[in-house]
Amino acid sequence: MAIATTNPATGELLKAFDPLPEPELADRLAQAQAGFEALRGASFGQRAGWLRAAADRLDADADRVASTMTTEMGKTLAAARGEVAKCARACRFFAEHAERFLADEPADPAEVGASRAYARYEPLGPVLAVMPWNFPLWQAMRFAAPALMAGNPGLLKHASNVPQTALFMEELFARAGFPPGAFQTLLIGSDQVERVLSDPRVRAATLTGSEAAGRAVAAIAGRELKKTVLELGGSDPFVVMPSADLAAAAAVATTSRCQNNGQSCISAKRFLVHTDVYDTFAEAFVANMSALVVGDPMAEGTDVGPLATESGRAEVDEQVRDAVAHGARVRCGGQPPDRPGWWYPPTVVTDLTPQMRMWSEEVFGPVAGLYRVSSYQEAVELANATDFGLGANAWTRDPAEQERFVADLAAGAVFVNGMVTSYPSLPFGGIKHSGYGRELSAHGIREFCNLKTVWVGGS
Repeated sequence: MAIATTNPATGELLKAFDPLPEPELADRLAQAQAGFEALRGASFGQRAGWLRAAADRLDADADRVASTMTTEMGKTLAAARGEVAKCARACRFFAEHAERFLADEPADPAEVGASRAYARYEPLGPVLAVMPWNFPLWQAMRFAAPALMAGNPGLLKHASNVPQTALFMEELFARAGFPPGAFQTLLIGSDQVERVLSDPRVRAATLTGSEAAGRAVAAIAGRELKKTVLELGGSDPFVVMPSADLAAAAAVATTSRCQNNGQSCISAKRFLVHTDVYDTFAEAFVANMSALVVGDPMAEGTDVGPLATESGRAEVDEQVRDAVAHGARVRCGGQPPDRPGWWYPPTVVTDLTPQMRMWSEEVFGPVAGLYRVSSYQEAVELANATDFGLGANAWTRDPAEQERFVADLAAGAVFVNGMVTSYPSLPFGGIKHSGYGRELSAHGIREFCNLKTVWVGGS
């Protein structure tokens, strides 16, 4: 795939970039090692000062970078501005809390026959981040902020369709005062990832993307004995029980399914509704989805913009067509408009069966699968009947039922009566084919640290 900015609202190629030649790539890796020496020698206070400066720069540059994201991948301008603000909050969060998260953990010296004993967190070294286009700033920042505070330089291999957002990231940290080499954007193709990850100076990798990409990076890292964190998407269930606030559930269902134009790993995709309230919920949900405004992502009042790529739009359309061919019913949407750009309308599909691709595949667009279930047990079994396990929603006002869902839903996160999202203070990641490891929170910042045991003898 060419490294280029193509406006998904029009299909127009705006700017193309040449991949880094090998000599320059080699120089960037040398700079990363030098950046590691500078970063790990800096105090937490120095790193925090640089990261707070990055947050201030994000605030100052919000309109510029938001417009770039919208131009490159089609999210609404309002959503892009929200993404910039979220990144600034994450920077300030890790600037404030990283030293506490990585503080030495004392052990009982008498128990191990020492005068002092403790566990110490130390950075590993340069980390390669292979990131997707759907949240082009946030996906990279939720890695970068904790990594930099831990003392690990970042090497960003971003998706090829968001190169200008990727270059902004490098500019941001340089202007904030981080040492040279502390964070670099590598404009390279996927065929060069193995070369970078195999370099002995690169100590670990993190990837957010497809299951296939995760397997490929994990295989390389496994061969090289390097740590990885993988977030590989999901097919999140959204369970609605009879006691739920149906109006609130339908509103959140609409927002969750169509946020970021339907291109979010943790958006709800499979809506499992108890038969006692199915018809009422379905009517409200279809009405909400039908009312969304599809249009220019730069315009105020637009709810849903275009999909990010032509191939992505084609995949979504094929999944819906396959479902219809096998007997599914489209309650709204389902037909891409005949216009330039890569548009797809908010769509609700019912009467799904295991023979349809939508039953087992993640649909990465504003398309909801609506299922009728007859009991709590059927809801949980269907919710867990997927290879993915990133997030899960449950809607019920019954306290006992809430606790059962928390225990029974197989996912990295369970949200009850609210939309699945990510917070800097909570761990983020999945199970099964959704990947392993965690980002964000104290758990995320420790992923790329050496947990060193220290034992000191003597009186």
